[in-house]
Amino acid sequence: MPSLNITFTDEELEAVRAAAAAEGKSLKQFVHDLPLREQQRLQFVRYAVSWGETRRDEFDDAFPDEIPPSSRQQGADAA
Repeated sequence: MPSLNITFTDEELEAVRAAAAAEGKSLKQFVHDLPLREQQRLQFVRYAVSWGETRRDEFDDAFPDEIPPSSRQQGADAA
């Protein structure tokens, strides 16, 4: 089975160990799960953005007083 050797500073390794302990996982399991969780997070974000975009017109119709972000003023002029 393929494996990786990952180098951490002492401070980084301590932070990773603490995060693993907080989740009740071994260091090996925690580091293994990180890229898988990131892949799932990105998939969720892509779906959520897509879902929101397909319902933008419904939202605009339901809340006509809301200003879409692209129409808002930027910077100090917005106040």
